Amino acid sequence: MESATALFSLIIALPLAGFLINGLTGLFVESYRSKKQLIGIIANTAVFIPFIVAFYFFVNMNADSGALVYKLFTWIEAGTFSVDIAYRVDQLSVMMTLIVTGVGFLIHLYSMGYMSHDEGYWKFFAYLNLFIFAMLNLVLGNNLLLLFLGWEGVGVCSYLLIGFWYQDMAKSDAAKKAFIYNRIGDFAFLIAMFMIFQSVGSLNFDVIFNNLGGISEGYKVAIGLLMFVGATGKSAQIPLFVWLPDAMAGPTPVSALIHAATMVTSGIYLISRMSPMYVMIPEVMLIVALIGALTAIVAATIAITQNDIKAVLAYSTVSQLGYMFLALGAGGFTAAMFHVMTHAFFKACLFLGSGSVIHAMEHVEHGLHKEGKDVHFDPQDMRFMGGLREYMPSTYKTFLIATIAISGFPLLSGFFSKDEILAFTMNAGFVEGGSWLYIALWVVGIMTAFLTAFYMFRLTFTTFHGSFKLPSKIKEALGSEKFLHESPWTMTVPLWILAVLAIFGGYLGVPNFIAETFTGQPAHINLLHDWLYNINADYGIVLGKGFKWILLVASIIVAVSGILLALRMYNNDQQEESDALIANKFGGLYKLWKDKYNFDDVYEGLISKPMVKFSDKVLAVFDMKVVDGIVNAIAGTVKLFGSLFRYTQTGVVSNYALAFVIGVIIILYLMIM
Repeated sequence: MESATALFSLIIALPLAGFLINGLTGLFVESYRSKKQLIGIIANTAVFIPFIVAFYFFVNMNADSGALVYKLFTWIEAGTFSVDIAYRVDQLSVMMTLIVTGVGFLIHLYSMGYMSHDEGYWKFFAYLNLFIFAMLNLVLGNNLLLLFLGWEGVGVCSYLLIGFWYQDMAKSDAAKKAFIYNRIGDFAFLIAMFMIFQSVGSLNFDVIFNNLGGISEGYKVAIGLLMFVGATGKSAQIPLFVWLPDAMAGPTPVSALIHAATMVTSGIYLISRMSPMYVMIPEVMLIVALIGALTAIVAATIAITQNDIKAVLAYSTVSQLGYMFLALGAGGFTAAMFHVMTHAFFKACLFLGSGSVIHAMEHVEHGLHKEGKDVHFDPQDMRFMGGLREYMPSTYKTFLIATIAISGFPLLSGFFSKDEILAFTMNAGFVEGGSWLYIALWVVGIMTAFLTAFYMFRLTFTTFHGSFKLPSKIKEALGSEKFLHESPWTMTVPLWILAVLAIFGGYLGVPNFIAETFTGQPAHINLLHDWLYNINADYGIVLGKGFKWILLVASIIVAVSGILLALRMYNNDQQEESDALIANKFGGLYKLWKDKYNFDDVYEGLISKPMVKFSDKVLAVFDMKVVDGIVNAIAGTVKLFGSLFRYTQTGVVSNYALAFVIGVIIILYLMIM
């Protein structure tokens, strides 16, 4: 047991050690900052070894293995309240650890090439390691408080990484926005923890799950809603989703790390971990599904109108997270975690692919400047791209594979995970006590699937197909094609690995009914469902085999239709004309999408400005007149008595002796009486 604990400790300790080595050495030893290869090796090793250790635990575990708890030490002990630094190794936490460390390592490796010319190279990798450390505490913690420590840790790290180029005020503002919006959800999560402790007297998961029957129905509903509010902040759901698109201001590897595989999936992990409680409160489940579906369709419609390559992917992430919450609310906790995994593969590939494109476009700008051409353009604007597949074959092929996967095209990973979400959504309308609203939510989900296929292929065709548009957009950019080049191997190798996972990752969750149709026998080919069977409290499937095939075929038709429409409209050099056609067709609705439903304007007008005005007119006056007045009054009183009592300090010893005797007499009198 001790050797297993020591081995497990490497998962937690090494990312922390990587942060401390690169962070402290870079801070105090200036010459160390130039040793970029050494810094990169240390940071990558600090994530790769935990991945190997996590894989060791994975291969030595089966679906029926009980949870292993590794206690390192007692963290807090006060009266009956006790919390340990203890980690839980079960099927769900091992799955998340493999995703965090595996995809995290690929992003670290990619960053060695992407950030190679940045002066803050050492600091960037220190922050990345710290982020992985916090995320591992979140997914491995054996109690809610340790989970919350990791929850807050990834929030702090996201602030540091999004605002990494803090000299740019827009990037600094984006970091603050992410931090503030997350605090709203975190406050709700804190209250939920207080209520749980009040009800069961512990924050350990085993104690909570064993005492769910002792929590009143009203308390369960309140706890479930509060935890969901916390999840909407961290996982960017309506109404707290507006921070995530702005977070694209950070370096592209940060976008991949935060928005693909780690931080934004924290809310899905939390609700999945607490699934035994959520299935007891179906009214909260329905709210989760409603918010998820609404977020999915809203973000998808916004994505259609964006021209910034990372903005499209950002709204795509928000939409896919909505899909995951739709699955959670429909009782498909395993389906949600399945999509967490497949989304980590194809969305990390897409973000890193976009970074490769941006890297090339920035190289074009730098090359033109060296030639003495004063050319300025947005290297993230797709309208300046086009034809890049000729110059960046590896980036193009991997990006195309990931696009096909996220679109739900048959036999790639996104096809299987999306189909399972849609199947669980329809199923929730037919289970005992289910609501017909789930059938309406299935319609929203299928519409979102169509939009996803459309806007993702719009992005791919506009960026990689047709001709390179920069020379025609900017006269001084003539000859700029010679500066286009493929990214270094440290950037393309992670892309290919993620592309392969985007193809084959879905085969861990192939629906059983497909095999049962052809064999006529019960099948167990859905490996992920069997793996998480004892952890997630999924609803039972009541849909017939024929109905499942109808849903499967419907999702295929929708995905292919979206791809074909994008092919017809955008596989040419007519992007702006096609966008104008959509704008004319949808009129004011398109403008609403383009304006991002004015969420930021509404929040600014209803919350931010009134709060600032109230602070200036009321709180500032209260602070100066009342708070400062009380402080000044106390100080004046002390000064007054001091000026009076100073006359008693005569310096005559006999006077002090007399005062002492009188004091003793008074005390004796009080004691006797």
